[in-house]
Amino acid sequence: MAVETGDVSRLRPSRSYRHPRLYVAENSGSVAVAQGFVSDLRTQCHKLAALEATVGRPRPELRVDIRSFPFKGYVIFFRHHGERFEVVNIIEGHRDIDAVFGGKDKR
Repeated sequence: MAVETGDVSRLRPSRSYRHPRLYVAENSGSVAVAQGFVSDLRTQCHKLAALEATVGRPRPELRVDIRSFPFKGYVIFFRHHGERFEVVNIIEGHRDIDAVFGGKDKR
């Protein structure tokens, strides 16, 4: 998912968003709860896109340009390229982040 910082309305659900929705729906037993969670997650991504490129935690162990921000048991991984904001991945907080990013050789 990538948008120009000034145009966060172009954010669209990607594969990263489908998994949390399914997980929350299965564990809560409610599609409405899952849809609300994804809506909140999207709102948080919009907020991150509107903030300075220094927001979030730098993640140089993953890649030099990756930052992360926690959100309701998930971690949003993102980067800024000039005026462009890109969500790289959204991972459930208990998962092995190095394994998801393919190890530490991605710098």
